[in-house]
Amino acid sequence: MVESVQVELDELYALSTAILTRSGFSGAHAAAISEMLSTCQIDDCQSHGLFRLLMCCQTMRGGKIDGHILPVVEASDSAIVRVDARGGMSLLAVEAGMPLLIEKTRTYGIAAMAINRCFHFSALWPEVEQLSAAGLAGLAMVPSHSWVAPAGGKRGTLGTNPLAFSWPRQNQTPFTFDFATSGFARGEIELYLRAGKPLPEGVAVDAEGNPTTDPQAALDGAMLTFGGYKGSALSIMIELMAGPLIDDLTSMESMAFAEGTGGAPYHGEIILAFDPDHFSGGRVADNDARAERVFADILDQGARLPSQRRFEARARNTARGYVEMPAALHAELTAMLS
Repeated sequence: MVESVQVELDELYALSTAILTRSGFSGAHAAAISEMLSTCQIDDCQSHGLFRLLMCCQTMRGGKIDGHILPVVEASDSAIVRVDARGGMSLLAVEAGMPLLIEKTRTYGIAAMAINRCFHFSALWPEVEQLSAAGLAGLAMVPSHSWVAPAGGKRGTLGTNPLAFSWPRQNQTPFTFDFATSGFARGEIELYLRAGKPLPEGVAVDAEGNPTTDPQAALDGAMLTFGGYKGSALSIMIELMAGPLIDDLTSMESMAFAEGTGGAPYHGEIILAFDPDHFSGGRVADNDARAERVFADILDQGARLPSQRRFEARARNTARGYVEMPAALHAELTAMLS
C-alpha cells in the first residue's frame, strides 16, 4: 500500500508556486499553473495534480520554454479567437483568451479559440468547465508527443490526444468528460512505474512492438489507443483539428522539436464553445429538462456520470480542508525547495 500524507489545501498552491518560481517561471505563469494543479489535486486527479510539477521543472531545464513571456490575444472581428503563447506554457494563454471566447460565443452562438506556440501538460476539464460555468457547452483538444501507435501499428505516430467536453447544468455540477484517446494517459503510466505496478493488458507495446504490461517498457515503446480503430480515428481527428487546422504542430513534429530534451510537448490547442440559447432558439429551459431526463435515467440504472467521482472528491476534500497524496511525491517536491 502506498503511504500517503495529508496536505492542507492552502499548502498545495503555496508549494506549487514556490517550486515553479524557483524553477524559473514568472509570478503570472506560476499562478496560472498552480491554480490548475491545485484544482486537479483537490479533485483527486493524481496524474494531473502536483505530480506534474516534475514535468514543468523538466521543461524549464530543457531550455526551450520562456517562463516569463506573456501571451498575445490577436484582434479579430470573426468568431475565432487566436492567442499566441509565444513559447510559454498554455495556461496563461487560456486565461488571457477565455473572456473573449465567452463574449464571442454569446454574440455568434458558436466560437473557437486557437492557442498557438504553447507548451502543454495539463488537464483540459478545468478549461471546458470555465465555459459550462458561463452557461456554454465546451469542447477542447490537443495533440502531444508521438508516443502512441495507431491501430494496427507498432510505433508512435499519434499523441495521447485528449478530448474534453463540458455541458452546463442548472444548480449542479456540469456533465464533463476528459480523457486521452490513448488507452492510458502518459502520466498514469508514470505513476504505475513509480508505484511498481504492472499495467493492464492491451494499453502498450514495447520497443519491438510486442504487447507489454511493464510501465518502463511501455514508456520506451508505444502506447495504444483505446477502442482499437475507433480510438485511433478519434486521435487522428485531434491531430488534424489541433494541428494543421490551426497552423500548429502535429505530435510527430512536437516530438522532433523537443530534440530529446524531455518535458512538456510543444504544439497548439483548440477550444470550441457553443451557446445553448442560440442553438435552441431560446428554448434553453425546455431542452435542459430533456437533457436532465437522460442523466436521470443513467443514474437510475446504477451507472455513474463521467466526473461524478471527481466532484465527490472535490466536495470531500474541500469540506475537510486537506488532500491525501503519496508521501514519496510530497517529500520529493518539498526537497526541491531545499
